[in-house]
Amino acid sequence: MAFDRSSLHRDEEVVLDLHPHWIMMGKGVIALVLSTGVGIGLLSLGWTGLGSKILNGGAVVLIVGALLYMARSWIDWYSTNFVLTTDRCIYREGIVAKRGVEIPLDRVNTVFFDQGVLERMVGAGTLTIESAGEHGVQTFEDVRNPMAVQQELYQQIEDQRNRRVTRVDEVGDSSPADELAKLADLHARGVLTDEEFAAQKARLLG
Repeated sequence: MAFDRSSLHRDEEVVLDLHPHWIMMGKGVIALVLSTGVGIGLLSLGWTGLGSKILNGGAVVLIVGALLYMARSWIDWYSTNFVLTTDRCIYREGIVAKRGVEIPLDRVNTVFFDQGVLERMVGAGTLTIESAGEHGVQTFEDVRNPMAVQQELYQQIEDQRNRRVTRVDEVGDSSPADELAKLADLHARGVLTDEEFAAQKARLLG
C-alpha cells in the first residue's frame, strides 16, 4: 500500500516510501513451512478409525492456522509504511485500525541504527530517532537498509535548513511591512519555526 500523497503539505515531496523488510514476515513463513510439513506427515500416516479422524482434523487445523498467521503477517507488512519527505518522517501501519507517528525534521536531534548479524546479511535493521517533543524517542523495526535511511534523513534535515536560509534571504529589501508579511506567510506555512520567525521579526523591527 503506497503512502497517500494527498496528506502532504504544500511544496512537500516524498523522498522515501518504504515497506518493512521482508524479514518482518519471517516468523509467518517459518510457521507455515513447519506446520505444512507436520500436517502432511500426519495426513500420510494412514491411520484408520477415530485416531485417523483426530489426526486428520488436527493436521487441517494446524495448516489452516499457519496460513491465517502468514496472511496476518503479510497484511501487517503491506499496510506498514516508513516515509521520509522533505519536511517530515512519517510512520503508518494498519488498514482498518491505524496507527501513525509524524516527526518534523526540524525537531530531529539524533538518528541511530542497529543491525544484528542476520539483519546485516539481509539488509534490515532497527532505526531509532530522538527528537524534541512529547514522544522523544521513536523506534522503527525491520527498516530496509537503515544506514542509507539514516544518511538520507540527515541529508534532508540539512537541505531543509538551507531552504529556510534561502527563503529568508529572498524576502529582499522591500519595506518592513512587506518583509513582515512575507515572514508571516513563511511561518504560517511551517517553513519557519516559532524561534526563527521571532528572531527575523525582531531583526526587522530593529
